[in-house]
Amino acid sequence: MTTTPEQAPSLFESFFQLEARMFLLAGIRIALAEDGKDLTSLGIFSDSDLATGHIIAKQKTVVAGLPLIPLIMEFAGCEFQHMINVDEGDSVSPGTLIAAIQAPATHLLRTERVILNYLGHLSGIANLTASYVAALAGTRTTLLDTRKTLPGLRYAEKYAVRVGGARNHRLNLSEMLMVKDNHIDRAGGIREAVDALRKTYGEDCPPIEVECRTLDEVALAAECRVTRIMFDNMDLPTMAEALKRVPAGIETEASGNVTLENIAAIGQVGPDFVSVGRLTHSAPCSDFSMTLSQIA
Repeated sequence: MTTTPEQAPSLFESFFQLEARMFLLAGIRIALAEDGKDLTSLGIFSDSDLATGHIIAKQKTVVAGLPLIPLIMEFAGCEFQHMINVDEGDSVSPGTLIAAIQAPATHLLRTERVILNYLGHLSGIANLTASYVAALAGTRTTLLDTRKTLPGLRYAEKYAVRVGGARNHRLNLSEMLMVKDNHIDRAGGIREAVDALRKTYGEDCPPIEVECRTLDEVALAAECRVTRIMFDNMDLPTMAEALKRVPAGIETEASGNVTLENIAAIGQVGPDFVSVGRLTHSAPCSDFSMTLSQIA
């Protein structure tokens, strides 16, 4: 388990506030609207037909997205009761009962795929994240995600990363200023780019991170006393040397072509952070099913 039962509700509530909650609810609304009317179910079930949907895990996985179940049912506009049988962040075995929902059959069938899509996608991210976190165990390096997320699902996906035990990189382009090669080329150099940002934003300047590909670039970024220096696609010996050139008080981050096979070695070198786009853009969907039993 990556979060305790006491932490799970507070993690969801603290994460999905203001803008994040707005995007989450908009996504649920769009997902239900995409399916339109369930004419098949409306043509076979009456409004008075009640059913219970049992959500079952079909594989071993970390579970993420349970708090979305009642939100989706609320958007469906019906009276319902639900029971969550596991905790957010639990690792479950195949055949585990995850949750049960009692509602009109037409509403259950309309929401079934939306619930399973969210649950499968977010659990898949949390599950993959947990495996990367485990690979870093015993090192000082903290795992981060990236902005390589599906449009409209960034907050949900980054929440799933948190459930899996990692931390989030910047949520948007204004949370941290990332100086990359295009910015450096336009400004005329690393120092010039950093100076331009500090002049533009003054005392309200967000944290600045500089993406460095060479040891010379690392040295220049360190002289600028930026918040964080990213080692972009560096091999391990170069990264080890780069760390020696970064003074205390400046964070370091490894990024680029990080896999489960090499992340432990990166952690042994010892940057503060390692960011992995695969957590969100390549996580396999976890498999869940919903079986319905009609209530007489």
